[in-house]
Amino acid sequence: MTSSQERVVAVILVGGPTKGTRFRPLSLNVPKPLFPLAGQPMIHHPISVCKRIPNLAQIYLIGFYEEREFALYVSSISNELRIPVRYLKEDKPHGSAGGLYNFRDYVMEDNPSHIFLLNCDVCCSFPLPEMLEAHKRYGGMGTVLVIKVSAESANQFGELVADPITNEVLHYTEKPETFVSDLINCGVYVFTQDIFTAIQDAIMRRNDRANWHRETSLEALQSATNRALLPADFVRLDQDILSPLSGKKMLYTYETIDFWEQIKTPGMSLKCSALYLSQFRHTSPHLLAGGGDTRCATIVGDVYIHPSAKVHLTAKIGPNVSISANARIGAGVRLISCLILDDVEIKENAVVINSIVGWKSSIGRWARVQGDGDYNAKLGITILGEAVAVEDEVVVVNSIVLPNKTLNISVQEEIIL
Repeated sequence: MTSSQERVVAVILVGGPTKGTRFRPLSLNVPKPLFPLAGQPMIHHPISVCKRIPNLAQIYLIGFYEEREFALYVSSISNELRIPVRYLKEDKPHGSAGGLYNFRDYVMEDNPSHIFLLNCDVCCSFPLPEMLEAHKRYGGMGTVLVIKVSAESANQFGELVADPITNEVLHYTEKPETFVSDLINCGVYVFTQDIFTAIQDAIMRRNDRANWHRETSLEALQSATNRALLPADFVRLDQDILSPLSGKKMLYTYETIDFWEQIKTPGMSLKCSALYLSQFRHTSPHLLAGGGDTRCATIVGDVYIHPSAKVHLTAKIGPNVSISANARIGAGVRLISCLILDDVEIKENAVVINSIVGWKSSIGRWARVQGDGDYNAKLGITILGEAVAVEDEVVVVNSIVLPNKTLNISVQEEIIL
């Protein structure tokens, strides 16, 4: 029997509707955390890895979407994993640390010895059991998953300086203007219960400054503006917790040498779907379509096909293709590096490359939908929103098409509103 002192809980921050604006038009249909990558909702990838954490008691999802938007998924994944998964809705944004603190009574129900905190829009291998083992060896309050990146890109993230021998976090700064370190914060953490004391201390420090600090007129105006915009218990994990606790033998790092990306835009979702499909080869090969069956389409590389999808045996699919439920792929179709969502129809001899084809859309015979494949560019891939119809022989290149549009002429590098 596992003692309560050994229990672990996981908390996943899912954000809310105002946080997914860069993900439009795809987030117009579903909450961003439920958008499918490699055939599974984005949030499913970290949740499924949580199952590997020893003595996991519960998983909490914290955000400010409506509860009904997550109800079906939460029920389904709880039954699948046989671990309680619960969605907790914030009444207002509290910040990455404040959201955890706001629901501390729920999180502490099982009296966990350790608490994982993950951001939903992170794509990586999530080495959570390994992190936990390292965290126990360090004996600190928290351990941060980190990765080395190029010096040119490091300032887009939180940068850390760590002791090369002990792995203690000596310095932390969020998106610095000048280069500090090539070691960045991956947005995955494990803490002891002491994290709640640290958050409470941060709230008290902020209140003390507000009450006692003598301000200039400009500082007073800026402070009043900030207080009007943010609740008193709005606490950011990076600036308000990680930075002040660095160099105090409380925070340590665990470095991953696997892949890591942030999923901020539709382009990055296509890249991350490829990373997860590649990982399936090692973790879930049964989810990948087989290329050796002569009765099915030609499969190249890593491909996911939902069991309810219908793919003509003369189609050629892959690499990096995910085909969702009830999609219909016609004869002679060629698909490369694309996400085909539910109820899409792609007719004979059409070609789709570096694109996302939205729910209930249709692509006509001999039509071509493609992007250049620059995942970071605004028009680096082509995105069709829900129920877009591309007629026969039409070519769509590097464009974004909002829902319920019909294209009967070819377009290139356009946003169709």
